[in-house]
Amino acid sequence: MRNDMRCREYTCLRLKRGTLHSRTHQRGFTLLEVLIAVVILSVGLLGLAALQATSLKSNHASLTRSQIAILSYDMIDRMRANRPAMLLGDYDLPTATQNANCTSVTGCTPSQMADHDYFEWSTLIARALPAGQGVVCRDDTGDDGTSAADHQCDGGTEFVVKLWWDEDGDGTLDDPFVMSFQP
Repeated sequence: MRNDMRCREYTCLRLKRGTLHSRTHQRGFTLLEVLIAVVILSVGLLGLAALQATSLKSNHASLTRSQIAILSYDMIDRMRANRPAMLLGDYDLPTATQNANCTSVTGCTPSQMADHDYFEWSTLIARALPAGQGVVCRDDTGDDGTSAADHQCDGGTEFVVKLWWDEDGDGTLDDPFVMSFQP
C-alpha cells in the first residue's frame, strides 16, 4: 500500500526488473540555460547601445546642419537690412571689425555696419560650429573653396554665403555649405 500511495503522488515507471521508480518533474533552470540567456541578453544590449550611439551622432549632425542654415539666413537678413551697403559691395569679402557705435544711439555708416555684421556673424559661427569658418562674397561658382582663407570667390553677380566646419571631428574641414541669393 505504501508503494501505491507513492505512485499516486508521483508518476510511476515500471523498470525491466519490476521495481517501481517515481519520476519527479524538473523545476528551475540549469546553469547552462542561465548562461546562454545572459549571453543572448548581453548581445542584444550591445546592439542597442550601438544603435543609441549612431542615433546620437546623427542627431548631432542634424543639429549642426540646422545651425548652419540659421547662420546663413542670419547673414542674408543682415545684408537685406543694410541694402545700401549690399548694393555698394560692402558685403563682398568684408573685414570683421567690431564697431561699438553700430550698437549704440550714435550709429555708424552702412559700410561700418557691414563690417560689424560680419564680425558678429563670424563670432556666432565660431561659437556654434566645430572649427567653423564662414565667408560672404560674390561668386558664380559657389561650391568651390576649401576654407575661409581659400574661399575662391570669383567676384560674380550672386552673393554667396559659404560655411565650413569639421563635422566628424577628424581635424579637416568638410565640403562647404553654400547659399546664394540675388541682391
